[in-house]
Amino acid sequence: MSRVIGIDVGGTKVAATLLGPDGLGEHRQQPTQLATTEALIDQFVDLVVQAAGGRSYDAVGIGVPSIVRFQTGEIAASTNIPLKGVALRSVLGERLGVPVFVDNDATVAALAEAHDEHLNLVSRNLVMITVGTGIGGGIVIDGRIFRGGSGGAGELGMTLIGLPCEPDIPAAGERFPQPGSLEALASGHALDRLAQGVAAEDPASALGTLAAQNGHVLGPDAVRAAAAGDPSAGVAVSRWAHALGVGVANAINTFDPDEVVIGGGGAAAGEALLEPALEIARGYVHPGLQERISVRLARWAADAGAVGAGLLAVQELEALNR
Repeated sequence: MSRVIGIDVGGTKVAATLLGPDGLGEHRQQPTQLATTEALIDQFVDLVVQAAGGRSYDAVGIGVPSIVRFQTGEIAASTNIPLKGVALRSVLGERLGVPVFVDNDATVAALAEAHDEHLNLVSRNLVMITVGTGIGGGIVIDGRIFRGGSGGAGELGMTLIGLPCEPDIPAAGERFPQPGSLEALASGHALDRLAQGVAAEDPASALGTLAAQNGHVLGPDAVRAAAAGDPSAGVAVSRWAHALGVGVANAINTFDPDEVVIGGGGAAAGEALLEPALEIARGYVHPGLQERISVRLARWAADAGAVGAGLLAVQELEALNR
């Protein structure tokens, strides 16, 4: 394996790690520099130097929460970081003096999940759904990232799972996520709203009591209260998991993957999310695919982005050298 650096960029942190013949290096992490584009790119360079630790490296991979034109590495759209319109592949490549490969953060996380802890490819066809503040996704087909025609494939949060179509189809608005989308119904924000609704409807519940004490409740409060046996919180978590299960079924019916992986902060709910989501998905998957249902929680957790970005660089270097 080539020696590469993988960078994972988020709205709150940037992380980098080295991948090489000896496995993974030390994970480096800093709060994201959001003041200017220049400050953020300087941070990328600094983290690469730190992760390299004085060793040479052959390429850099970077995953960003953006829609990326992969061939040029241009950031086509970005809501959380100041990189829109930046040709990041060439800009960072000039600074570092090695090839740089840029892709969506959820997409490279999916590539990481297709590999085991020894960095061996173990799942050639995989769909990853990242459940966080919003919902993202990544698709791996035949061991490689699937990007679509323009680099925007994998925006699974935008798929519609609850849109009423009778008697009239509602007109689409300009606001995203759209009502009825997977992101609107199964994201972390969706669970926040469900928890707040339970607290308002049942002031005597655990969530109602917590809201009276703290002035608010959030999704993780619902997960904890449900685990402690509060039935109202259990309903909120079940509704959240139900929506995600429909999204999982759509992914299976569309891609027939070897497995669907649930990642992001929402995966911290563990079996409280996975089991009911899987049960719902079974009811919506085509009968011919029932034996192909495999859904699990992410194995790489918070390291998935940096590891996947590094694996992206490894794959692309191999393609260049063929």
